[in-house]
Amino acid sequence: MYAEIIVDIASEEVDRVFTYRAPDTLNIQPGMRVRVPFGPREKEGFVIRLKETADYDESKIKPILAALENYPALLPELMALAWEIRDRCHCPLCEALRLMLPAEMRGGRVKVKTREMARLKIPPERIEEAIAAHKRSKKKQMLIRLLSDGEPHPVDELKEMVSNLREPLNDLAERELVELFEEEALRAPYYGRVDAPPDPQLTPEQEEALSELLPALRGKSKPFLLQGVTGSGKTEVYIRLVRQALKMGKGAIILVPEIVLTPQMINWFRSRFGDAMAVLHSRLSAGERFDEWRRIRRGDARIVIGARSAVFAPGEGLGVIIVDEEHEQTYLSDRFPQYDAREIAASRGKREGAAVLLASATPSIYSYAMCRRGDYTLIEMPHRVLNRPLPRIHLVDMRQELRMGNHGMFSGLLQEKLEQCIAQGHQAMLFINRRGYASSVNCRKCGETIKCSRCDVSMTYHSVDQTLRCHYCGEIRPMPKACPACGSPYIKPMGIGTQKVEEELNKRFPGAGVIRMDVDTTAEKNAHFELVDRFRAGQAKILLGTQMIAKGLDFPQVTLVGAVMADLTLNFPDYRSAERTYQLLVQVAGRAGRGEDPGEVVIQTYQPDHYAIQYAAMQDYRAYFNREFERRKSDLYPPFTMMARFLCEAREMPVAMAAAESIKNRIVEEFSLTPLFRRIFFIRADEAPITRIQDRARAQVLMKLLNHPDTDALLRRFQEMAGGEYAAKVTLEINPASLA
Repeated sequence: MYAEIIVDIASEEVDRVFTYRAPDTLNIQPGMRVRVPFGPREKEGFVIRLKETADYDESKIKPILAALENYPALLPELMALAWEIRDRCHCPLCEALRLMLPAEMRGGRVKVKTREMARLKIPPERIEEAIAAHKRSKKKQMLIRLLSDGEPHPVDELKEMVSNLREPLNDLAERELVELFEEEALRAPYYGRVDAPPDPQLTPEQEEALSELLPALRGKSKPFLLQGVTGSGKTEVYIRLVRQALKMGKGAIILVPEIVLTPQMINWFRSRFGDAMAVLHSRLSAGERFDEWRRIRRGDARIVIGARSAVFAPGEGLGVIIVDEEHEQTYLSDRFPQYDAREIAASRGKREGAAVLLASATPSIYSYAMCRRGDYTLIEMPHRVLNRPLPRIHLVDMRQELRMGNHGMFSGLLQEKLEQCIAQGHQAMLFINRRGYASSVNCRKCGETIKCSRCDVSMTYHSVDQTLRCHYCGEIRPMPKACPACGSPYIKPMGIGTQKVEEELNKRFPGAGVIRMDVDTTAEKNAHFELVDRFRAGQAKILLGTQMIAKGLDFPQVTLVGAVMADLTLNFPDYRSAERTYQLLVQVAGRAGRGEDPGEVVIQTYQPDHYAIQYAAMQDYRAYFNREFERRKSDLYPPFTMMARFLCEAREMPVAMAAAESIKNRIVEEFSLTPLFRRIFFIRADEAPITRIQDRARAQVLMKLLNHPDTDALLRRFQEMAGGEYAAKVTLEINPASLA
């Protein structure tokens, strides 16, 4: 028997199958990971398929050295999906296969954890006899009594009850009274509290949504888009849908966009389904992620909740894949291979006959357009549970506040509403999409802005330790006492960040308690869980945070939401800036008034007339979509075109620019006289918007490609160009999550 194997080397040069002999003693199966000789080295590989005969001289075929597991790590459906990703993302197959596994499995960086167990071997009627026989050893007698139930007991737990037990325990084992053995010990992630509430009464809109969704569990349906306003009860629809899938013997995957949403979703699902659920996200330890993956692979956990990569969870017999808050850009991978988890979910659902449900209060332009085209089925839930009203939204023009002499970060209205909220015993959430204390440090004499030495971005001031930090590469330096350019002492932080807002809140509302959630305060493991639990328990009246608090969270006591700098995202150099601003504002507004008391929202902006902010204040998605859709159409932006770019990185900008110019010239020379060139609506080589990150100069070839079947041929050729020989590192990006 012979095996066709993809060697785990991420190179276009070896992106093909290699044939090896499969020894009968190894019981090789498709999907297994194996160790094989490759040139002078040994490498890991993936078994793609088996065959009876080889295509060339069998005497030259080397044998597989070992199987890395005694079961196929990759399901056939996931192997087929990897081939699709290879073509879609224009990457080597081994890069796509790596997506399907915990990274730590490669190279054997994580192992199965075991613990020593002890169990009494003698029958119950001999226990008293054994105790009497060891009357000179109180420890042995105690051990026999502790083990008298005949069940396995962890030796570590026995150590807590019997001091220095090693010698007496070993003696009992030598006398064959006790059996010592190793047992697998699963590393379980933190799940938080588990309560089992009764099923709530479904609203008519929830029942109608389920009536459309449940038949799709039988397979062969278009993806669904559930547009439900914030607080409409979308999660209860997920739970009922998953419950029915389990009754049919099928599994489920639920994707969430932010780790901060994971504990809340975990608690909801764990309270209903217990240990049938597993979790996959980046904050798990290597061991926890490996053990959760194996629980899913063995079928012990039929429900998977996790971030983007959980779409590759190895569950068999999928019944439903749910993408919560589907509008979030975190579903777009910013690492190679760059994939869209929503597209992968749709493809996997179609391949495995599972229902696919995308859901959001503010769907992406692309997904809503797919509904209008008939590729997705739209389901709407336009009312909140119990007919609770949507929050009342106030727009505050900060230009007018400035003219009135208010130079602070809080408008008069937001200050007033915060005072009322706290006096009434309610809670408030404040959103600002910028961490740190100040967005930049500037010299008031010469105008110098202190920038990162390795990135073309200003450094952010952090007041806790009086440091400047780069949020792209992590560079840290002390706050200077004088301007490095002119020596002036008139250097100070400018702008505001979460730390500065926190400081101001503590001054204005002493005793109210402020919890700050941003990348800095949630860096430690389980910090998300603990901060959310503290706020839910009422240990603070104000939750301040970046966009991680803007969606999905459900706090019944929150009656006020404030968006401190609502238009910050409007200034990003990205065609999606208006879409992201609208989504953020509607989502953060939706955190207010989810309990019995109505909610209010204060949006502070310097651009109150911008259509994204106006429609967000009206919470009118359809009107916003129509305006944005027409703008994209007239300006030829996705979904009417495809954005593609070659990102060229080098130590020096001239080298990066030379690579970009070379690629652009090759494209023009190769395609200008062919019909394919008509698919390139726009092409330009220049510096990237952020010209330097991590001490690497960045240039780009930016293109708009018309959506057409011929475009696939262009993309295949572009990937070949990206793999060519250049003095710079070249990466091809298709509709990247960021154009920075």
